[in-house]
Amino acid sequence: MQIRHALRIGGTEVADSSDCYVVAEVGHNHQGSVEKCKELFRVAKECEVDAVKLQKRDNRALYTRAMYDKPYDNENSFGATYGEHREALEFDWSEYVELKSYCREIGLTFFATAFDLPSVDFLARLDVPAFKIASGDLKTLPLLRHVAQCGKPMILSTGGATMDDIERAYDVIMPINPQLCILQCTAAYPTVPEELNLQVISTLRRRFPELVIGLSDHDNGIAMALAAYVLGARVVEKHFTLNHTWKGTDHAFSLEPIGMRKLVRDLRRTRVAMGTGVKCPLPSEQGPLVKMGKKLVARRLLTAGHVLTDDDIAMKSPGDGLPPHYLDQVLGRTLLRQLDQDDNISFEVLSQGEGE
Repeated sequence: MQIRHALRIGGTEVADSSDCYVVAEVGHNHQGSVEKCKELFRVAKECEVDAVKLQKRDNRALYTRAMYDKPYDNENSFGATYGEHREALEFDWSEYVELKSYCREIGLTFFATAFDLPSVDFLARLDVPAFKIASGDLKTLPLLRHVAQCGKPMILSTGGATMDDIERAYDVIMPINPQLCILQCTAAYPTVPEELNLQVISTLRRRFPELVIGLSDHDNGIAMALAAYVLGARVVEKHFTLNHTWKGTDHAFSLEPIGMRKLVRDLRRTRVAMGTGVKCPLPSEQGPLVKMGKKLVARRLLTAGHVLTDDDIAMKSPGDGLPPHYLDQVLGRTLLRQLDQDDNISFEVLSQGEGE
């Protein structure tokens, strides 16, 4: 059986035995403000996420002229045209340097999704510790190849994909860069539970046994990420905001701080709750089980020399004596001394059975 390799992002190792690696997807929830972005990063750090992520686009290179110039008049718009809207949300080089430096100061890993070739070069120059690839670029093989050549871990979302699409991307990336994580993803915002298809996580783990598998989660809660961890996901990406009511399309399905904090907490609890798989009694169970358990006792006064029958024995709590599963081994034996009502029946007060 092929061994699943660990993925190292920054200084953190992600593997089957590790805590879930939680990425707070800030995207453009910062609304084009560096200070607001820093606040998002700071609060994400307080929620104990492992990393924060932005989205990098070279809008002139990415969009057709028609799309760039298309009127964009709605409540979430930051510009008169779609291009103006996207430019208002985009950070330049100095701002990215400032944000990276801030993350270093607070001890938080920072990387981004690259949507086009110039953005790949931009992020490579910034020396991010990993690259995210959006679902829409699963088939953009030249982009995948270019990112792979950067030699950094790649996290690949698979919304809207077939297994053939995923295998094609895998075949392009792996000969160049085996530091790959594949995320189950449904590219609907938000995603309803019946479309999450979490069993794909198991399918991906079987198909790519050497890779770390994860979940890009667009549903509104935290429970599905916990189920994903149990199925083997070791990277979870969740959109993050400080306020659901802020202007922008992603805020409504993003986690606010209280939700992100609970998500990280519960994912860590889930890892330790999984245990070893070996069923055994625990020290913490001893007291309750003695209180709730039962033992074999004399139902009434029994004299020495009496041969025990069912009518002589009762099963009562606490369970600090001979457990009832020994009943068949004490029946028919002779008492060596008198027992009062409720006295423990033990092998020490009984004659030896046959073969003993």
